[in-house]
Amino acid sequence: MSALVEVVEAGLAVTIQDRGRSGYRNIGVPLSGALDPELMSAANALLGNERDAAVLEVCLAGPALKALSGTVRIALAGELTAQVVTTRGRLLKVESWQTATLFPGDIVRISGVARGVGYVGITGGFQVPQQLGSRSTYLRARIGGVAGLPLALGHRLPCAPLSGNPWLERCATLPWPAAEGPIRVIPGPQDDHFTLPALAAFVDRPYAVTRDMDRMGIRLEGEKLAHNELGAEVISDGVAPGAIQVPANGQPIVLLADCQTSGGYPKIATVIRADLPRLAHVRPGDTLRFAAVDQRQAAAALRERAALVARWCENIGNFCPPGVVDETALYEGNLISGAIRGDESFAPA
Repeated sequence: MSALVEVVEAGLAVTIQDRGRSGYRNIGVPLSGALDPELMSAANALLGNERDAAVLEVCLAGPALKALSGTVRIALAGELTAQVVTTRGRLLKVESWQTATLFPGDIVRISGVARGVGYVGITGGFQVPQQLGSRSTYLRARIGGVAGLPLALGHRLPCAPLSGNPWLERCATLPWPAAEGPIRVIPGPQDDHFTLPALAAFVDRPYAVTRDMDRMGIRLEGEKLAHNELGAEVISDGVAPGAIQVPANGQPIVLLADCQTSGGYPKIATVIRADLPRLAHVRPGDTLRFAAVDQRQAAAALRERAALVARWCENIGNFCPPGVVDETALYEGNLISGAIRGDESFAPA
């Protein structure tokens, strides 16, 4: 049995994403998937879903969804909020890092994201058909999601109905473990194509995020990174999210989830997996700095980051929204510690 929600406001460039479609880069199919898989995992953890269940990725204006059949629950992760309009006209505000239950006919309007990307999870995940093992939307090839397109008015999205107490919501009890500091990279694989001053400048100088950015990559602007006698081109080889290409103009390009599968520009470095989700939250005009680490440090950073996210997920708690009484807790509690009879009071022995 499944439930169904309908898109009544599309938002702007909202897409369905999951872990991505790995294993097909050899035939030119990008990974795609959530730009910030940690936040995707957080939205699903709030719902008790599998951590890579399909979610909505919101980069700008958020959508509005109407529950058509079945009672469902949504969860918000990232800097976004929502408002539920019930069938009786009641307005309920939903903060980030918590859930909200929708009964048939209820509508949830999701805000734009204040910064970076945010995620909207739903019970069981958005169960659109898989293509090449993933539900992720890849817009350039129109695969995944709903016909490979962003959400549009009238799209109907299947999910799982809510089981359990519909009046008991879930929320984070710890702040999200935000990361700070420079973006850590492993040099190469073609750092030998750059002059020694260029290699030093890459980790010593700031780089500004330009307006040329999307799910495919981010163009940066800063001190020119000069190539040496090996030149500004290589025989096309494989690239992956996190690779930092430097074309002849000397300005770095950081590749993201929807990046191509091969390229002919030298790659000065590759962003480590622990820091790659941070790039989903940069905006034009932001400044980035890079720091070089080795593979041992990168592996340790990934373990440390995974432990922080796991601790956050383990500390999710329950709460009752305003005006809702948890009847189970009420009936299980010891409500009487004394009684009055006439003008004489007594207490239990």
